[in-house]
Amino acid sequence: MPIGIFDSGIGGLTVAGAIHRILPEEQLIYFGDTAHLPYGDKSPEAIKSYSLNIGRFLLSQNCKMIVIACNTASSHGYQALVDDIGDRIPVINVIDPVIQELVRERKHHRVGIIGTKSTVQSGIYASKIAAIEPGIKVFSLATPLLAPMIEEGYFDNNISHTVIHEYLSSPKLKDIDSLILACTHYPLIKKEINEYYHGKVDIINTAEIVAKFVKDELERRVLITTKAHKGHRFYVSDYTKSFEKSTRLFFGEKINLQLQII
Repeated sequence: MPIGIFDSGIGGLTVAGAIHRILPEEQLIYFGDTAHLPYGDKSPEAIKSYSLNIGRFLLSQNCKMIVIACNTASSHGYQALVDDIGDRIPVINVIDPVIQELVRERKHHRVGIIGTKSTVQSGIYASKIAAIEPGIKVFSLATPLLAPMIEEGYFDNNISHTVIHEYLSSPKLKDIDSLILACTHYPLIKKEINEYYHGKVDIINTAEIVAKFVKDELERRVLITTKAHKGHRFYVSDYTKSFEKSTRLFFGEKINLQLQII
């Protein structure tokens, strides 16, 4: 049985790639909701609807687990999906594993959050961190240009350097000791972000943390696959050449996309 993963676009492929590296024998079914991207400027009600439709599709593909590889959908669609199908298969979001890891390490005191407008406006990171460890101070900044910039392939160049510097120099992020990349697109610019801070701020890569959490959950539920799979499957709700071209950057290898309208 495969693992289902979805995002509004290709950003979730950073999570899929991390899961593939740590669990190479697991088959992945990935759904990129390209017809509705970006999720960051959609209403919570719309994001819930998209999440439910995609979750039901992945369930119909006999998935044993669903990973919401999108911070915005994790903020607004996770509980609705758990209520809908959570009694049949486990549903994992990309927020809770990161917060658990952050608190467990006990070395973070002033934490910055960068993500889409919707994720930041939800206040979900700040509220969840405060509920577990109120001593950690959280400073959030919406960075709406980053995801579309990355989707279009603009990173590690003058354009991305300028945009990243403009955001990270915000007074809202002054004197942070760690930074959560609260968007699954952002691992592709982790190097640039680290260079901006000269290595003095701990950059938290959600993809790797979520992949380890998925492995631990599969082991705990005795759902780990021991036989080689027959190949991953990738679906999009709207096909574009630019999307297919960019997938290698995110997943690390060429993939074949199938159109699935939901």
